[in-house]
Amino acid sequence: MTMRLRGIAQMLSAAMIAAGCSTTKFVGDGSYLLDKVEVSVDGKYKDINTLQLKNYLRQTGNSRWFSTLKIPLATYSLSGRDSSWMSRVLRSIGEAPVIYDSMLTRRACDDLRAELQNEGYLAATVDVFTKTKGKKMRVNYVLHPREPFFIRSVKYDIRDKALEGMLRGMHVLTLENRGRMKFSAVELNNERKRITDALTNIGYYRFHKDYITYIADTVRGSRDIDITLVLHNYHTNNIDDAPHPQYTIRSVSYLSGQPGDSVIRLRRKVIHNNTFIEPGQMYSAKKLQQTYNHFGRLQAVKYTNISFDENPATHELDCKIQLSTNKPHTISFEPEGTNTAGDLGAAATLAYQNRNLFHGSEQLSVKLRGAYEAIRGLEGYSNQNFLEYSIETNLMFPRFIAPFLSKSFRRRINATSQVSLLYDLQNRPEYHRRVFAMAWKYRWNDDNHHDRYQIDLLDLNFISMPWISETFKTNYLDDASSRNAILRYNYEDLLIMKIGFGYAYNNGRYAIKANVETAGNVLNAAARMFHFSKNDMGQYKVARIAYAQYVKGDIEYTRNIRFGYNSELVLHAGFGIAYPYGNSTVLPFEKRYFSGGANSVRGWSVRSLGPGRYVRKDGNIDFINQTGDMKLDLNVEYRAHLFWKIFGALFVDAGNIWTLRAYDEQPGGQFRFDTFLKELAASYGLGIRFNFDFFIVRFDMGMKAVNPAYETSKDHFPIIHPKLSRDFAFHFAVGMPF
Repeated sequence: MTMRLRGIAQMLSAAMIAAGCSTTKFVGDGSYLLDKVEVSVDGKYKDINTLQLKNYLRQTGNSRWFSTLKIPLATYSLSGRDSSWMSRVLRSIGEAPVIYDSMLTRRACDDLRAELQNEGYLAATVDVFTKTKGKKMRVNYVLHPREPFFIRSVKYDIRDKALEGMLRGMHVLTLENRGRMKFSAVELNNERKRITDALTNIGYYRFHKDYITYIADTVRGSRDIDITLVLHNYHTNNIDDAPHPQYTIRSVSYLSGQPGDSVIRLRRKVIHNNTFIEPGQMYSAKKLQQTYNHFGRLQAVKYTNISFDENPATHELDCKIQLSTNKPHTISFEPEGTNTAGDLGAAATLAYQNRNLFHGSEQLSVKLRGAYEAIRGLEGYSNQNFLEYSIETNLMFPRFIAPFLSKSFRRRINATSQVSLLYDLQNRPEYHRRVFAMAWKYRWNDDNHHDRYQIDLLDLNFISMPWISETFKTNYLDDASSRNAILRYNYEDLLIMKIGFGYAYNNGRYAIKANVETAGNVLNAAARMFHFSKNDMGQYKVARIAYAQYVKGDIEYTRNIRFGYNSELVLHAGFGIAYPYGNSTVLPFEKRYFSGGANSVRGWSVRSLGPGRYVRKDGNIDFINQTGDMKLDLNVEYRAHLFWKIFGALFVDAGNIWTLRAYDEQPGGQFRFDTFLKELAASYGLGIRFNFDFFIVRFDMGMKAVNPAYETSKDHFPIIHPKLSRDFAFHFAVGMPF
């Protein structure tokens, strides 16, 4: 098996070298390899999107890595004409040559011309020019749009007068008030869709957009068109030219989708709250879709099927909702390997999940986790190993659990309420740490938008340090020469009680995420009002423990620019800032920012960049100093499909972290407007992604380009003086970086 893998690697390397050679090996006589396809526009019509029009091509040639090298085709061409295992492997991971087909070219011409006409260029033509060289052919589609046509006026011929009154009352008929506009089949079709949606939402169960047609009348001697929208009367095989019938819901019944089981294992109230189709109301396609959406988000429901039985005489509908439920109980076991700075270990998680705890699709999950890691290189400590045990419980309700909310609001919003509890026990050679956390959170989104919201109504964390090694305490915490306030603060008992709000928007082209949280304000008000005691540092205490007080905000922006079907450019920017005040002068370690790693500046390993121009000193403990109160990330990544399920990426990253206050143990780390641009780190590199649809495995290889933490000029600009052992970082992660 090892020899086979080595042989495959050698053949792939040869394919990389032979990328442009022998690609016509499997192209027969009289045929041509489709080498390149271009779409261009003549004349002054530069506003036409040729990139979008390429979607109408029937043949696009073989794929190119990063729009340059045809590696998949070269790999396929390295295979022999026999059926040996090596030839089969090369053909399976490679890509067969695309043979030029004149029939598909003619069809593409027709499609391109039809699309231009749909955009208003009714006199458009398309020419095809081909150029051959050996067995390769290049094809260029040249578009001649000519002058566009315009809609001068729009009239409505609605033959069912009852419908006309309804549509005008709902202000659905929008084209007649726009005046002269460019002829667009998309806009005309959108008007048909608006009318259809409006009518199917007020009882017109049998209405569809084929009842709407257009009559176009061109004006002689001009490029103006007069449009008449005709809404025809209702007709069937038995009925001709009659008013459209309006249907009401007579009854709603529920059926089990489980074979041999007629019981639906959901409470009747939960079923009714997720059903928007009600007896006595008009049929509504919108409410039908809402019912599908709300049942679809219930973890207990496997699938939903909704059907209607029609009574043509009374124009009534009997609605039948069939619900199939999932198995309520699942148990899973997840082993994993760990590697922390070269220290190897293992972890395992045993998880139990109940998807229908109270027969209302409430989801209960309990996770038990254990971890062990062999720690090397620590001297003066009795125990050289790391142990961790944790239990985490989450209970999620598929609705708002809160008072003073109206029933209509609860039904309109897709919401979840979550309560969680966590206890984590960590034993390290340097210290023992205990974490207890509890939270109450809300998440929701509106059916009609891309927006998502989150409120952390209560998030309480209690961090206890029951034991600290004398060696660690003497060398780091009590050493007066270190004066490391950040280090000492994060190895003391601490209480964090925060509230937060989050917002996210994603429409497929760009995404925005924003979060803000604040901690300690309620406790601080109570401490001042009731005169709580203070510790030696002047901090108020709750149950003999100091509490953290800070405010923190983060925002991210991501923009996707597609280049055809297989490649895209992704731009990303992220900014975060946090400020400790009142009862705190230092942020808790869990709330501080770090830079470097698979989702940041990838020329640096995780937590190894910054703050500012700070130079790392002690690798064993200095990670605490490489944290900050402010973070900036700027990323550009070009992604392209290579072959099979493998994608490639080229990226450039920039960013850093800073502190807002000046700390003696972090020299050069404070943010200053006049120097922060010089303190931006930069890196570049490439990555490989294995896209298995349900998850993505990512490998990124980054190189430093500009290093703000330098001691010599060569260290400052690694892009000019690269050194692999110093500047290279490798990252393994699951999911995209942004």
